[in-house]
Amino acid sequence: MLLLVWRLTRGYRLQPWRSPYLRWRVETYCGLHAESMTDSEFRQFCWANRAALLRYLGWGARMSARRP
Repeated sequence: MLLLVWRLTRGYRLQPWRSPYLRWRVETYCGLHAESMTDSEFRQFCWANRAALLRYLGWGARMSARRP
């Protein structure tokens, strides 16, 4: 799962809330406007949705492992 997080935050590892991909995921998952999301709002979102995020990371890791 950590490898997946590493890949998803490419270019934004020190500021993942600025990642266009993660913003898109937040917007499609819960409807928040991620364009104006601050670092503290991102942390609050991650904490509040940690179980769902871990399930998503587990799924993503399994899908990555299946790739030839």
